[in-house]
Order: sequence, then structure tokens, then C-alpha cells
Amino acid sequence: MTATYEVRGQVAVITLNNPPVNGMGLVTRQAVAAGINRAEDDAAIKAVVITGAGAAFSGGADIKEFGSPKALAEPNLLSLISLVEACSKPVVAAIHSVCMGGGLELSLGCHYRIAAAGTKVALPEVKLGLLPGAGGTQRLPRALGVEPALNMIVSGEPVNSELLAQVPGQKLFDRMAEGDLMTAALALAEEVADVRPLPRVRDLKARFIEKNANPDAFFQFARNMVGGMSKNFPAPLRCLEAVAASVTMKFDDGIKAERAGFAALMVTPESGALRHAFFAERATTKIADVPADTPVRQIAKIAVIGAGTMGGGISMNFLNAGLPVVMLETKQEALDRGVATIRKNYEAQLKKGKLKQDKLDARMSLLSTTLNYADIGDADLVIEAVFEEIGVKQAVFKQLDEVMKPGAILASNTSTLDLNAIANFTRRPQDVVGMHFFSPANVMKLLEVVRGAATAKDVLATVMALAKKIRKTAVVSGVCDGFIGNRMIEQYSRQAGFLLDEGCSPAQVDRAAEKFGFAMGPFRMGDLAGNDIGWAIRKRRYQEKPNLRYSKSADLLCELGRFGQKTQAGWYDYQAGKRDAIPSPVVAEMLDKHRAALAITPRQISDDEIVHRLVYSLVNEAAHLLEEGIAQRASDVDMVYLTGYGFPLWRGGPMCYADQVGLFNVVQAMKRFAKNPLDDAEFWQPAPLLARLVAAGKTFS
Repeated sequence: MTATYEVRGQVAVITLNNPPVNGMGLVTRQAVAAGINRAEDDAAIKAVVITGAGAAFSGGADIKEFGSPKALAEPNLLSLISLVEACSKPVVAAIHSVCMGGGLELSLGCHYRIAAAGTKVALPEVKLGLLPGAGGTQRLPRALGVEPALNMIVSGEPVNSELLAQVPGQKLFDRMAEGDLMTAALALAEEVADVRPLPRVRDLKARFIEKNANPDAFFQFARNMVGGMSKNFPAPLRCLEAVAASVTMKFDDGIKAERAGFAALMVTPESGALRHAFFAERATTKIADVPADTPVRQIAKIAVIGAGTMGGGISMNFLNAGLPVVMLETKQEALDRGVATIRKNYEAQLKKGKLKQDKLDARMSLLSTTLNYADIGDADLVIEAVFEEIGVKQAVFKQLDEVMKPGAILASNTSTLDLNAIANFTRRPQDVVGMHFFSPANVMKLLEVVRGAATAKDVLATVMALAKKIRKTAVVSGVCDGFIGNRMIEQYSRQAGFLLDEGCSPAQVDRAAEKFGFAMGPFRMGDLAGNDIGWAIRKRRYQEKPNLRYSKSADLLCELGRFGQKTQAGWYDYQAGKRDAIPSPVVAEMLDKHRAALAITPRQISDDEIVHRLVYSLVNEAAHLLEEGIAQRASDVDMVYLTGYGFPLWRGGPMCYADQVGLFNVVQAMKRFAKNPLDDAEFWQPAPLLARLVAAGKTFS
């Protein structure tokens, strides 16, 4: 049973029991409704308590039913809440741990609410591109007050119950529990058993906390603020209008307005993309041949080889999670710089109020350094973050093989190199795995976990669990040059180069990409990362794939020493200490000469063509990765690009975007690109998987 019924004296206790967060799925809703009806029919029952088993009151809708007919099947959540609200006996919600979404809406339909301290309370639907659809926008402003309710609904962020209990005049909680929640809830139920009429949130007036507030002025100001902050996301403004309806309309009319808003948002591409991302993030943890109950190795101490930008950033992830780290370098000066940078990063957080001094001190106390490989032999996990050259990696891993204890996990932060070759530098390839952090490693959410041919299943399970502990989104990749993200970005970069050859300026390409929603266009991104990094990779490519076409414009740029922000000159000019990208006359002249040397007459290229060539190049290469088994699923590719490459969240990732555009339309565009003599016709042949999906009328999802 996903909800249980028991009698305690004159009180019926209905307990949601649908792990992990007591989602309000159909079976659970049916069980709660049956419990309410049973209590109604039993003359000996004077009151009802609804609570949740385990670590939540309720986290809301059951995500396994999201978007399916079951979500609307009777009793749907609205019907269940109406049933609870209409109960002739007082219903008390005993709230604890997590009370979110439909769980909070259910509690608002109860006659009384008692909460345990530390309960996380939220209406997070806006994060899925939706608004609360079971009365949340109408009841919360009545119970809590318009201003705090609007903040909660528009942000979707959780708030601690004790903070909400302090809101002046609030009727969200009738009581905060002291001691055992159930004992206090039963006492409240007995206390109110004979109180009539039964209080209903729907009968309250939506009120402003601020005295003499002008509703029209308040909501107009809020529209300006929310509209400015929620560009490309329609849900926040819809949430605001639903809350406004709680002030201007009768309750039942407000509910109709809420439902209309919910239905309108449900069919938007933005909500589809956000819901896709929600499920995609959870799917990344599932590995087909690695069961969820696979035993993991204990990770109590980390070693990091290299104290540079990557090594320091990687170390901070583990220090933040309370794990001791020892950093190894070849020279003391490098160690000193690395430690100083870590401290500087923490002190910057301290100044911004994001970190307290005691936390800073605690994290720094977990960091130690050494120049000797023998000092790291007892670490459970070692991550190398040294120069991206196979000979350097070989020297490091041969050393690690000699000193690391049996069972230690040996990880490489390589972004492109052959992990199987690296593993074979050791006598324990089963213990070798790729952990590709993205820069800055202490900020970026993505972690590519690269599975070698010999990587043991328990190593993979351990690293995935550790990623969760350090709050990373881990995506498993097979071994290939560049893995998922960088193999795809190479095609994106090739297209960006061809666009320059054909007449675009770097600024035009970047503007089109950023208008589409990328955090940064390809040329600004290159300047930030360092153009010399791509140059080194291309030199290797020219030897490995001599027939692969590239624009030479990026090589010409590097030959001028224009490596990006670090040299104050790249695709753009930069001023000392500033990151503003200033179009460069030197680059414009270089591109003009380059086109003239190739006898290319520049042409006007639309923003649509720029965006489609960039994005569809990602899609086609990803389809090859899926065909080869490098990526497990299309949604994993989307998570790589949403969390590591600045792809716009409201578009759901390149594969989700392609599905929304229509794969048939994507392939038709690719056929047009293939006819361009200055592009790469061979690349634009649809990957076999993409061709099969189009032929079958299917999508990546």
C-alpha cells in the first residue's frame, strides 16, 4: 500500500508511504481518498491526521506519472484536495522534512497544519516551466500572505518551516511541533475534534503583509521585475498572474484561472524542455549493466596530481564535501601558488557572504601538499590533472601504479586522450577511470565519467556515487577522442570556422549563437578557454585525419600570438583586467586576406543559418556517438551540453531541440548544407541512427 490507515483512539491516521518522497501518484491518491471516506463513515472517528512516512511528508506529484493519463485520472489531485477540504471531520496535516508541490497543496486543503522544524516547504513547479495546478496559487497567498507566497511560487525555492512560521499574520501553520510530531499532531486533532465550523484556507482573503498596499501598483512592479528576470521562461509571469487572481477573483474563479494557466504552460516548448531536463538529469545515474545496488569502494582520502587551475578547482570540490585532499606537484612554488589560489577563491566567497570563516578554516585544514609520490600512496582515489599530452600522462600513471595501495581508484582528468592507453600504462587497468571535470572545476556542474574497456563496475559505481556527494551531474561516456562533449564541440567549432571563411565576422556568429540562448558564442568561448588549446588539438588532428577539412583561420590567429583573454588578444581585443570583447580590426584584416587567398567572395549569412549549422552539427555528431555506444542515451548528451557547454536550458539540449524542431526538418537542412561547396558535404550525411529515426517517424526521446 502506498498509504496506510490506522486508528489511534478517536483519530484516524493516514500515512503516505510511497518512497522515496511519498509522491502523489494515482494509487496513493486513491488510498488517501479511501482513508478519508473510511473516516467519514466511522462514527467513532472524530478527526483525521495525514502525514508521510520516511523522509518526507510529500514531495508532490509522482514523477513516474508526470505527463501521463494517470496524472489526471480520478481522483486527480484537485479532486482529492476537494474531498479532504469537504470532510465533515477536522483533518490535520502533520508536515515534516519535505513538503513540496502537490504535497503542500494537499496540506493547504486540510483544515489544520502542524509542522516540524526544519521542514523544506516549496511550490517548485516553475522549475518545470509550470505553475502549481492544484490550488497552490490560490491557497498559499490566503494562508501565508501575497508577498511571501508570490516569492515562493515565482522562484520555486524551498523555505524552512520555522521562517514561514514567523511571517506576520500567517495561517499556513496552526502550530509548530515541539518534540515528537505525531504526538503533537494527535493532540491537536483531539483538541479541535469538536470545533465548528471547520476552518478552510479557501475562505480566507488573500492579504498583503504590507499595510495599505496598492494591489495594482504591487503587481505591476512585480511584472516588471519578474519579466526582466525570466526572459525566455514564460512560467514565472504566468505564476504571477495566477497569484494576482487570488487577490482579484473569488476562489473558484481563481482556480479556473490557475488551471487555464497550467494547461497553457503544459504545451509550451519551454516547459517540455525543462521537464525533459528534469528527467534527463535523473537518468544519468542509470547504467545499463551496473545495478543500483553494486557495492562501492570507500573513498575517505583524495590525492590530486597537479596544483594548477584544474588541480586546484578539482581539489575544492572534495574539500567542500568534507573530504581530505593531498595535492602533489613537482615544485614547491607550484604548490604554493595552487594553495594560494584555493584560499583566494574561498576568501572571495567569504567577502560575498557565501561562506563563513569557520567553514573556510575547516576546508583549508583538510588540504595538505607534497612533492613526493610516496606520500599519496594511502589515498583511496587519485586524480591526475597534468598537461594534456600522452607522454606526460604515461609518466604520471607509471608512478601511480608503483605507489598507490591495492584497490585505489586511478582517475585521469583527460579531456580528449585515449583512456584505454592511459589505463594500460598500469598493471591495474580495472582501477582506471576518466573523471573529466570542466573548467572552472569548482563551479561547473558537469563531470564526464569515462568508462575504459577494463574499468571495473564497482569503480564506475563508486565514482558516480562520489559525483553526487560533490554535487556534480555525472554522465558516463565510452572511450573515443574527445568523449561526448569535446568530440561534439569539434564539429561545432569546424562550422564556426567555415562561417568565417564564407563571410561572417566572429561577432556576427557569436551574436547569433547568444541570441539563440548559448551562454557564450564559439569565438568568445575560444578566447576564454585559450585558442592555443584548440590549436594543439588541431595539429594532432592534421596528422591523424589528413583528409578532414578545417578552416585555417584559427591557425592564422594563433600564429599571430592571439590566444585570447590571457594575451589580451584573440578573436577580439581585450583591455587589461577587463573581459569586454572588442571587435578587432587586426582580425578583420586577417580574415579578409584569408578569404582573398582562397578566392572566396564573402556572402551574407542569416542568423538562422548560423544557428542551424552550429546546432545541427552537434546533433549529427551526437547521433554517431549514440550509434557507436559512446553515449548511453540522447538525454545524456543533452545533460552534457546543458551543464558543461552553456546550451540554453529552455531548449532542453541539442537532442531535445532537434526533436522539437522535427528530425525530418533537421535532415532537410543538413542536405542543404551538404550542397555548400565551402562546407564539408561528407559530414552532413545523416548519421545512420538519425536516418533511421527519420524514416520511422521517431524522435531521439
